[in-house]
Amino acid sequence: MSALKDDPVAQAVSALAANGFPRLPASVLMTLMTSEEGELTAEALAERTQSSPAAISGAVRYLTTIGMVRRHVLPGSRRYVYELPEHPWYTVSIGKNELYGVIVDLARRASATLGPRGSAQMDEMAAFFEFLQARLPQVLDEWNAMRGSRPN
Repeated sequence: MSALKDDPVAQAVSALAANGFPRLPASVLMTLMTSEEGELTAEALAERTQSSPAAISGAVRYLTTIGMVRRHVLPGSRRYVYELPEHPWYTVSIGKNELYGVIVDLARRASATLGPRGSAQMDEMAAFFEFLQARLPQVLDEWNAMRGSRPN
C-alpha cells in the first residue's frame, strides 16, 4: 500500500479506475504518458504494467477506439508501437462533439414517445448535450489561448 501512497502515477491510475475508466487501459495510458521513449511496443507495455500480451492487446484496442492512443508499424518490421496523439486529453474531449449531436437527436425522439417524467428527463439530457456541443469549441479556443500564453 505504501508504494501506491508514494507513487503519483499509480495514484492517477487508481483515480481513473475509481471513476469508471478501466484499470489496465488507465495503466497503459499512464505508462505511455510517463515514458521517455514516447512510444512503446506491446511487449514493453506488458513488461512495465506487469500484464499479459493478451491483456495489453485489449487495453490498447480500447484506448485506440476512444482516441487516446494511436499505433503505427516500426519501420522495417511488422511490430506495432503505441503512442499518444499530440494532445490526447482535449482531442478526445472535443472529438466527442459529434456524438453529442447524436445523443441530442435520440433524446428528443425518445422524449416524444414518453410520459411526462421520462419526457422531462430526456429533454433535460438533450439540453445538457446541446449546451456541451455549443460550448466545447469555445473551451478549446480558451485552452489554446491559455497554452499559448505559457512558456513551454
